Amino acid sequence: MQTKILGLCIAVLMFSCKEDSKDNAIAKREIKQYTIEQFMDNEAVGGGSFSSDNSKLLLSSNRSGIYNVYTIPTKGGEMTAITQSDSTSISARSYFPNDNRMLLSADGNGDEIDHLFVRELDGTIKDITPDKGAKASFYGWAEDDEHLYFGSNKRNPRYFDVYKMSIDDYTSEMIYQDDTGLSFSGMSNDENYFALTKSLNTNDSDLSLYNVKTKEMTKINKNQSGNSSQDFSKDNSTFYYTTDDGAEFSYLMSYNLETKVATKVLEKSWDISGAGFTSQGTYMVVYVNDDGKNAIDVLDAKTMTPIELPDFGDKSITSVRFNDDESWMRMYVGGSNSPSDLYTYNLETKEQHKLTNVLNEAIDAEDLVTAKVVRYESFDGTVIPAIYYLPKQASAENKVPAMVWVHGGPGGQTRQGFSSLIQYMVNHGYAILAVNNRGSSGYGKTFYQMDDLNHGEKDLQDCVEGKNWLASQTEIDGEKIGIIGGSYGGYMTMAALTYTPEEFDVGVNLFGVTNWMRTLKSIPPYWESFRESLYLELGDPFSADSVRLKRISPLFHTDKVTKPLIVLQGAKDPRVLQVESDEIVAGVRKNGVPVEYVLFEDEGHGFVKKENQIESYSRILKFLDEHLKKENQPVDGETESTEIEAEKAN
Repeated sequence: MQTKILGLCIAVLMFSCKEDSKDNAIAKREIKQYTIEQFMDNEAVGGGSFSSDNSKLLLSSNRSGIYNVYTIPTKGGEMTAITQSDSTSISARSYFPNDNRMLLSADGNGDEIDHLFVRELDGTIKDITPDKGAKASFYGWAEDDEHLYFGSNKRNPRYFDVYKMSIDDYTSEMIYQDDTGLSFSGMSNDENYFALTKSLNTNDSDLSLYNVKTKEMTKINKNQSGNSSQDFSKDNSTFYYTTDDGAEFSYLMSYNLETKVATKVLEKSWDISGAGFTSQGTYMVVYVNDDGKNAIDVLDAKTMTPIELPDFGDKSITSVRFNDDESWMRMYVGGSNSPSDLYTYNLETKEQHKLTNVLNEAIDAEDLVTAKVVRYESFDGTVIPAIYYLPKQASAENKVPAMVWVHGGPGGQTRQGFSSLIQYMVNHGYAILAVNNRGSSGYGKTFYQMDDLNHGEKDLQDCVEGKNWLASQTEIDGEKIGIIGGSYGGYMTMAALTYTPEEFDVGVNLFGVTNWMRTLKSIPPYWESFRESLYLELGDPFSADSVRLKRISPLFHTDKVTKPLIVLQGAKDPRVLQVESDEIVAGVRKNGVPVEYVLFEDEGHGFVKKENQIESYSRILKFLDEHLKKENQPVDGETESTEIEAEKAN
């Protein structure tokens, strides 16, 4: 895709000499190593809703150790804490349209049962969706600025209905009832059209429009394809959606609601992953999944041509949001070696303000590593994309150990964003190859579907070939390569240790599936809309597929594990139950294999509390230092690390 222009030989030689000198200087420069506490002192911020007078933004930050809600002046200044939770993370959703009330959301300490809350003008916080056991999701503000829309499964745990709530007295009425598993994915401003999707499989879905006045349901897509609702025009005349019909990647379409004519609007060489209008309809924001990172265009809605955005050099704008009158835009800007900072930009005056400095001041950004996209051939010739992090201290003379990193999903994608855990491991001398094995999203629908009913087999071989690619690199110690992953990546870690037991030297399993039959039978009821699609991809546990599901479930093959293992799990995880990790640990320990188990009573599917992140990440590094970086030696099952874990559990 890139074109290289070669100049005169002498110019090339001079350039090469300069580059060699530069590289040598970097190699000789001492790279400071940082503690996990220093890495976790980086701040993570999210959200950024403008107040009605444009003076402040509402955002979430984990500076207190978990996520709480803060405000910050639009032109910069000190953050003001709005919530002070010390247990459950709280997220900022939006300022109210005409006053300084705030819409917040929180679940029950990781159980994923989200409720919506209002922070009143007097500072009190009220749960406005208090139905026990029901999830609530904010869908947006009504055109009259006097109501909000939300989805809830309070009527039926399997389905989400759409409600309209008065922001005066918080009373609500149902405006769409779902009894068929159609997912709400948008609504016209006049409330006459509802965009609804029906999942067919993990890639394809039917997209329909429901006309409230005529009661007519119209399917938009003509062929089976991947379709996603994006937005309605401000005048309620046009519906916008993305589709991959007849193509590998999703492109943007418009659909005239009167004539019912569909027209292609925009196509890129990668998936258009999102598109939507600003509040007044002047601009359309388009997100593109460009080889594992966000690329953003802000288009003039009349001409569909990009407007000029600020240039941040080697950093990327990863997210934008406009205020109601479209005079201000907030942006997140970062990269693989830099956590994203929040900026504001005035479109009229062109003034720009950096509101946060989320990288810990104690960390020199020059010590962090920039991700590099690489590709390698798998066993059958399939080209596998991956994100590569090579420690700056690595060289042919100073070979380093490495880890194959496997993302969650199935169907996820490792992207070129900042990861404190990855940078921590790389800073301490571990190369990371984040593999986007077949079945990963972002690389075309053919690639995405290549692992259907084939998990733990060909996708696992892609990871093994990733290990082989690492071993071929001159800076890597090919005798010291492990595998790490969370959720589905945790499954792949256990699959690697059970089905290819001699390929990887250690395994790090973060809340990974180990018994597919149990996991697929115990999915939450609110996943009903895509349960069948999940079964089509992985297998139906209530059918003959159960034979294969048992065969690819590591729990039933723990006797094959011979390499050291660490397992990390949240007790409140509703997706991968704690029993999955309990049983895999017990099974592998029977082999006399070194096993560590780190269990957090107050975490769900992923660890969000800083103290738990510090504990888990430091335990991972200590485990790798003991079992991978040092010469691998046979050790008894009753290791020091096992005793540490047992003491923690007690």
